[in-house]
Amino acid sequence: MADYRKMWEDLGMDVETHDQLCEVLPQAFGDVYLSQENRPESMDYYNFVVAEIHGVRPAELIEHQKKGGKVFGTFCIYVPDEIVFAADAIATGLCGGSQFWVPGGEKVLPTNTCPLIKASVGARLDKTCPFFRIADMYVGETTCDGKKKAWEILAEDVPVHVMDIPQMKRAKDIKAWAEEITDFKKVVEEFTGNEVTAEKLGASIHMINEKRKALKRLYDLRKNDKLPISGKDVLLISQIAFYDDPTRFTQMTHKLCDELDQRVADGVSVFADGTKRIMLTGTPLAIPNWKIHNLVETSGGAVVCEEMCTGTRYFENLVDETKTTVDDQIQAIAERYMGINCACFTPNSARIDDIIRLAKEYKVDGVIDVNLKFCSLYDVEGYTVERALKEAGIPVLGIETDYVDSDAQQLRTRISAFIEMLNK
Repeated sequence: MADYRKMWEDLGMDVETHDQLCEVLPQAFGDVYLSQENRPESMDYYNFVVAEIHGVRPAELIEHQKKGGKVFGTFCIYVPDEIVFAADAIATGLCGGSQFWVPGGEKVLPTNTCPLIKASVGARLDKTCPFFRIADMYVGETTCDGKKKAWEILAEDVPVHVMDIPQMKRAKDIKAWAEEITDFKKVVEEFTGNEVTAEKLGASIHMINEKRKALKRLYDLRKNDKLPISGKDVLLISQIAFYDDPTRFTQMTHKLCDELDQRVADGVSVFADGTKRIMLTGTPLAIPNWKIHNLVETSGGAVVCEEMCTGTRYFENLVDETKTTVDDQIQAIAERYMGINCACFTPNSARIDDIIRLAKEYKVDGVIDVNLKFCSLYDVEGYTVERALKEAGIPVLGIETDYVDSDAQQLRTRISAFIEMLNK
């Protein structure tokens, strides 16, 4: 990584503590990613993004601020980026996927809180992540009780706007969500000083849709019998999608897909014939949480799909681009986002339908249901998920984990046994 120390100091970061993260991340990335054989050449771009993860993109965001622009930090795929970009602002993801930030979160949160929430709070309060320092406003949501309380703590340190997500999907709930998006638009307009016009919102909707299309193209390539890319490489790309420049990300992902198309045509696979195809479902895997993918793909399996927020939930379904008024555009945005099947909804049978559908589309041999510790939503819903998969005749393994590596060997044993069972 280039020398960004002056930039980090200007952001008020704890640079000495941050240096500890910079020391371990390259080794972890090398062990998980650069050790792979026969990787697509176009992965060099994503390697570069990770190598400069706390430098290049943060510098771009700061330059945007110097020109009078605003940066909004988001934690959830329900927050509509379209509104932010339509106000000439930038949205960037803020989820924390590292144990490095967890102790900072535990200073103000109970230990038995989801590690993703603890890491997100710790990254801000301990001043060890530039993205968390740069964002002018955080946009939270009410997908779980832990987050709702965490927003109150963060609001003492940075401006926070919370979007109230309905917990059901009736017509009146979609209407309420559209009203919530309208309120968000007003907050963004006031905070940026820029009006969200139909023309700008239409362009923003198109830009984000194009990013979704690029990710869908990438995922569709994993439906081939010959897998041209590893699951952990696709996870990395999905994680980068949350904070990279949308237009650049779209271009680079299509470039990668062009290479993968040729690999498919040439019969190139990064896995041996007969490798068992695994789908992961459950809680999101925020960067740099690569543990489960790495365990699966070094234990005889290939991850071919993720029914996760860092997966299909992020890009499936587009916002209708035919609407010409702001009100109609917001309604279209509301309908698209309410189609995301998070475990916060009740009932949530549509997510079960998604899992079964995806298992068939990606021709999976088995499913691993991943739950981050203390995430009661996905933990409880795991009962319904596993029952439905068993009824459909699809082998399933439920696991619970967090960000530490202390359970890696135990998980490897269970995952290896699961994959071995699939071979019988």
